[in-house]
Amino acid sequence: MADGRVRLRHLRTFLEVSRQHSIGKAAEVLNVSQPAVTKTIRELEAILGAPLFDREGRGIRLSHYGEVFLRHAGASIAAVQQGIDSVARARAGGGPPIRIGALPTVSTRIMPRAMAQFLAARTGSQTKIVTGENFVLLDQLRLGQLDIVVGRLAAPEQMAGLAFEHLYAEQVRFVVRTGHPLLSGRLDFARIREFPILMPTRGSVIRPFVERFLLAHGIAELPGEIETVSDAFGRAFVRSSDAVWIISEGVVAADVADGLLQFLPIDTSETRGAVGLTTRQGEARHAAMEILSRAIRDTVEVLRL
Repeated sequence: MADGRVRLRHLRTFLEVSRQHSIGKAAEVLNVSQPAVTKTIRELEAILGAPLFDREGRGIRLSHYGEVFLRHAGASIAAVQQGIDSVARARAGGGPPIRIGALPTVSTRIMPRAMAQFLAARTGSQTKIVTGENFVLLDQLRLGQLDIVVGRLAAPEQMAGLAFEHLYAEQVRFVVRTGHPLLSGRLDFARIREFPILMPTRGSVIRPFVERFLLAHGIAELPGEIETVSDAFGRAFVRSSDAVWIISEGVVAADVADGLLQFLPIDTSETRGAVGLTTRQGEARHAAMEILSRAIRDTVEVLRL
């Protein structure tokens, strides 16, 4: 039987501290004082009889017990939020809402066709699509703010309490405007340092792939590096300059097909990573969610990704 001493405030505070790795930052997000956050965490640890966090330099990290509890705390908050949303939706006479998190590459390449197929099924469910960085979307999924994420497979420590269904693999590409100087003659890869470089942000799921690739090819730093996750900025900047954009292939596939951008002739197959559907572990999917998942799978098959 559940311990009645555990309240929603305990779970919300625990989840935010685990996400921020900081009492102070969690307090800012929750709009409470740091002592209040500390007190709540200590109360929860006393109830569970185990330490949930360990000190790590100036910050904190989940303990072994914290990692175990995280899998269930996120699911509990998500279940409450789903209950609230389901009641609101039932009162409005429609199906359960679906909140979808999608990486920019997925939003551009997969979701338009998948959503057209989903809407044709007339489930009555309202949908919301959120685009952002992979780790942000997974945090929102764990907190119940999203119901499904279509993105890259994250590191094992980021997948606690989550389940992943593989759809396809995607690689990182180096993209430039048509007529770029690097497209003339034999490509000297080291010359990319001469141009502005649009890089995925630190903490983004593809950043480690990019850094390993660059180091393997003798490039330790990029003088003209610009970090961005904005595909709108990247597309506009690259088309109007000599910048090189390092980005997931799907984001610019249509631009390349239309001849507006071009891939540099560089073999980046070693940067391929799994893309798929991520949901909360052990959570049953309702009918509308199954229809959406099927639409996404069908789109991947049609596009032969």
